[in-house]
Amino acid sequence: MFFLLLRNVIYRKGYFMKKTLVDLFEESVKLYPQNTFLLEKTDKKEGFKPTTYIQVKELVYRLGAGYQALGVKKGDNMALLSEGCNMWVIGELAMFYAGAVNVPLSIKLEESNDLLFRLVHGDVKFILVSNYQLKKIRAIKEKLVDVEKIIVFGNAGELEEKEIALDDVMKMGEEFLASHSMEEFLAVGQSLQNDDIATITYTSGTTADPKGVVLTHRNYTANVEQALTLVHIDQTWRTLIILPLDHCFAHVVGFYIMMSRGATAATVQVGRTGLETLKNIPLNIKEVRPHFILSVPSLAKTFKKNIEGAIRAKGKTTETLFNWGMSVRQKYYGDSNLDRKGMRIFLKPLVALFDKLIFSKVRENFGGELRFFVGGGALLDKDLQHFYLGVGMPMYQGYGLSEATPVISSNGPDLYRFGSSGKLVKPIELKICDADGKELPVGELGEIVVKGENVMAGYWKNPVASAETVRDGYLYTGDLGYMSEEGLLYVKGRFKSLLISSDGEKYSPEGIEEAFVSLCPTVDQVILYNNQSPYTIALIVPNKDNIKRALAEKNLDFTTEEGRKAACDLVKADIDKFKKGGEHAGMFPERWLPSCFAVLPEAFTEQNGMMNSTMKVVRGKVEKFYKERIDILYTAEGKQLYEQHNLDAFK
Repeated sequence: MFFLLLRNVIYRKGYFMKKTLVDLFEESVKLYPQNTFLLEKTDKKEGFKPTTYIQVKELVYRLGAGYQALGVKKGDNMALLSEGCNMWVIGELAMFYAGAVNVPLSIKLEESNDLLFRLVHGDVKFILVSNYQLKKIRAIKEKLVDVEKIIVFGNAGELEEKEIALDDVMKMGEEFLASHSMEEFLAVGQSLQNDDIATITYTSGTTADPKGVVLTHRNYTANVEQALTLVHIDQTWRTLIILPLDHCFAHVVGFYIMMSRGATAATVQVGRTGLETLKNIPLNIKEVRPHFILSVPSLAKTFKKNIEGAIRAKGKTTETLFNWGMSVRQKYYGDSNLDRKGMRIFLKPLVALFDKLIFSKVRENFGGELRFFVGGGALLDKDLQHFYLGVGMPMYQGYGLSEATPVISSNGPDLYRFGSSGKLVKPIELKICDADGKELPVGELGEIVVKGENVMAGYWKNPVASAETVRDGYLYTGDLGYMSEEGLLYVKGRFKSLLISSDGEKYSPEGIEEAFVSLCPTVDQVILYNNQSPYTIALIVPNKDNIKRALAEKNLDFTTEEGRKAACDLVKADIDKFKKGGEHAGMFPERWLPSCFAVLPEAFTEQNGMMNSTMKVVRGKVEKFYKERIDILYTAEGKQLYEQHNLDAFK
């Protein structure tokens, strides 16, 4: 107890021990040398191959020495552009042993200008790139005047000017270690301090110029310690990282938390295309048998759709049993394990029966050992959480952002309440502030503001934005939320993404949007819009599968105008349920519900730029792209339900 109190005093007073990512890695290798750290599958004919902590260390040392021999100096910025794989993790750790900073890049960046901006603005001198991503670098290489070397791994064929094979850098590392003492090699990595920069992670570009989030070594190691106060992981655990490794959520929870506990991190088998890689996920889950998976709503919805499709394929009897069992389990477990079971306790035998008959078999498709998902990025709707709770693989909502390295709070096995973002990590200071920065009492809605060792050092070469976002050590997140009496954080959307009526009143749209997606079978995606206008409108991506099934019951489809009008009627009927006299009336003030809506012809996706890499809808881009549709909705003709654009969207 004394040591726990002492540690808390040390945290609060700021007397920190040196704890860089190099220190964390070295400590883990000493504690768990023969444990499997990384799992990777490179050949469909072979399974996942393990690499132990001591083996990873040997590879990191060779590559780190190779970097030094290549001319990488302490403080140099290096970029990493690759699919998730062993070399991603090894490549980053090796950078730290050369004293370098990693600028991780998303493989989802397709536009040359997006990559060019990050590489130039990030002052990158060296690039580590996979053979699959090399063409993107080659397309802009002539403009990368400050880049000295491009290190390529994988089968890339003949290399060009400035390019060097990873194997050659590894050989340089072997020669360096043979001609230098181990102390001399390690001196660079060991000289790193808590405040030295580890990564510069660029935001996903909701504005023209993304900001580079500067995260220090202590930001990372502190957030590892903080996150572990919410979930108990030991050296027997495995995870399969299905999120991009360039994001700090995958960094911290995907492999640095696992590394700190001597646990195992696997990556999805890389395909020749992004689509092929995605198709590998279900099989890889069965092979790795993970204990938890990091996810985002879009992936969770895909898994849900696949489960429901497989159940329907087994026939009406199985589907009926599945739905009945789902209902029983959801009633038994409820919205929170904080609530008393009461009479629900008598459902326990039925829960066990349905689990044996159906749900245990569903879980076998996820490896059979999956205990939970953790959802980050966009907010999870409660319907999605109830579904996974019913299946026996709960999906817990977490909250964080890159500027906080990223974990701030999360639900988990020990405590969950659907609709909330869970308990705060420890230690951290959080307050809710109004627009003037004044702290608000518990239960009141305002901007989420946090202070702790996980708060970023600032934005790279952007002192103005840094000063606006971090003030007196407090990170002003720009997110809207409140703290409950139970000590749980509720995140309600963006502080500045508000609906603004013509009289200046403001309202956060995210709660309404989440409810529409959760409770309206005809709605797949939606954003509300009101910028000082007489009424609110909605841009709706319809759930065509559900609508098709509903139309089929009336012997209609999308091929006729009658069918398309009926589809519009179905969407309107779902939205009207939230208005006076409707099933969900009173959930939200009626004045903020949409008076009319536009049915959109395509979904919000990363490919069309309307979702970012963390699967959040980029409102500004959606509003800009659909400006004409928005303008039409504020005309008498555009308010009509059967407006031609709406009908055409169902063709």
